[in-house]
Amino acid sequence: MNHERQHPQAPIADFIARRWSPRDFDAGRPVEHEKLASCLEAARWAPSCYNEQPWRFLVTDRFRTPAAWQQLFNTLSSGNRGWAANAPVLVLISSKLHFTRNGKPNRWAAYDAGQAALAFSLQAADLGLATHQIGGFNAAQARKAFNIPPAFELLAVMALGYMPASEPGVEAPAPLRVRKPLQETAFWGQWGTPFNPSA
Repeated sequence: MNHERQHPQAPIADFIARRWSPRDFDAGRPVEHEKLASCLEAARWAPSCYNEQPWRFLVTDRFRTPAAWQQLFNTLSSGNRGWAANAPVLVLISSKLHFTRNGKPNRWAAYDAGQAALAFSLQAADLGLATHQIGGFNAAQARKAFNIPPAFELLAVMALGYMPASEPGVEAPAPLRVRKPLQETAFWGQWGTPFNPSA
C-alpha cells in the first residue's frame, strides 16, 4: 500500500509520511521481537522533563503472551475491539504522576509519555510496521487486571503490527490523509497570526 502523505505544505521525512493508523492488521503475522525492542528503545530516548522518563509500556503479544493480550484486549471499547482483534501486539501506555527526585506532581508526565509513544510509532513506521493509538478502553479494568499501582495514570492502548497485504497484482488505493492546514495550527509571533510556510 502506498501511504504517502497527501498534501504536505513543507518537506517532511519519509518515515513520518509513512506513519499510518490502520484499522486492520495482518492477523497471521507476528511482530519480530527485535523490531519490538527497537520501537521500545526509540521510546526510551524520547525527551522528558528533568529526564524523568515517566512513561511505562506494558507489552502484550497475541502469539507470545496470549493470556495477557486477551486481558488487555478485553478492556477495549466494543467499537475498538471490532478492528483491533487482528493486532498481534497491544501496548498499554501509562505515566508516573510524581517526580522521583522530590515527590512533587509532574504535570508534564502525560506530555512526555506522548512523546515516547510518538517515538515508538515513528520507529515502527521506519521498520515497516503500523501503530494505532486507542483512547477507548476501560482504565479501571486494565489497572485491576495488571495490578498497576495508583502512582501511574493509564493513558492509552497502542496496537502494533503489519498491515494486510493487498491481493497479488492489485494495487490498493492510497488512503486519503487529511490534516488541518499549518495556518490553523501554528501561529507566528502572536496568537491567531497564521504561520505561513512559504514566506
